[in-house]
Amino acid sequence: MPDSKEQFITQAMADFESPLLGYAATILKDLDRARDVVQDTFIRLCQQDIHKVRDSLKSWLFTVCRNRALDLLRKDKAILPLDEASWQHLAGPDLQPDQQADHAERLAEVMKFLQRLTANQREVILLKFQQGLSYQEITKLTGLTTGNIGFLIHSGLKRLRELLPNDLRH
Repeated sequence: MPDSKEQFITQAMADFESPLLGYAATILKDLDRARDVVQDTFIRLCQQDIHKVRDSLKSWLFTVCRNRALDLLRKDKAILPLDEASWQHLAGPDLQPDQQADHAERLAEVMKFLQRLTANQREVILLKFQQGLSYQEITKLTGLTTGNIGFLIHSGLKRLRELLPNDLRH
């Protein structure tokens, strides 16, 4: 555990900035606004008593990020799609350039099919598989029951398998 509040926040940023950015970008479909939401999330973390959020940091960060992103959507009533360059930026720097381009292309294709799912199915699938949250963490974040989450994931993945072409199923 980090010794100081500054170390705690620095570690939280190192661990969660990228996943939060991906999550916010998925909700907002705008990378710049997603960055603003993530920045606001960490500003709010700075204002918290770290002892109160330490044990549930991941859930707390994703909840604040989600609420802030949804606030922006409600305020603007506008949803803009991510452009291809933004997806490539989100694909990740650990891959070779050709692998990164292929990954970004495949991700963009899968996201097109994810958009055909219900909003609830899409959200819980992204929280579970993109962000690695547990059912309990998704429950805290969305207010849905674990049974409902399981059903949404199951039915969403089943529908996604029906929609995806064979080359995107692995």
